[in-house]
Amino acid sequence: MFAADKASRGLGVELLEQGEGTAVLRMTVTPGMVNGHGIAHGGYVFLLADSAFACACNSHGPVTVAAGADVTFVAPAYEGDVLVARAGERTRFGRSGLYDVSVLRGDEVIAEFRGRSRTIGSTSASASTTSKESR
Repeated sequence: MFAADKASRGLGVELLEQGEGTAVLRMTVTPGMVNGHGIAHGGYVFLLADSAFACACNSHGPVTVAAGADVTFVAPAYEGDVLVARAGERTRFGRSGLYDVSVLRGDEVIAEFRGRSRTIGSTSASASTTSKESR
């Protein structure tokens, strides 16, 4: 799934590790990711966490999407910072799941993210695209 994620890969996000229900991604804050306050725009921090969540919840096989997510920004990140997002599954029930993601700069927590997933049933992104095109 990550290989086809043009948004994340286009921003330099790297997949470091993936296991069943887990993922670790890395991103360097670039000059274009900094807001008017001189800190990383929260949308980019959210994107990194959301991408780690997506990799973790899709590790089981069937296409799984976000049903919702919340983020708490704990500390600012700055241009040049290397951020690492560590995602872990907390539970799955039926077609739903809960995942927590910590975004870190070294050992410092930058943000905490909780994602709620929903499996949509097909087993590949191309099958999902095909079904949309046939509607």
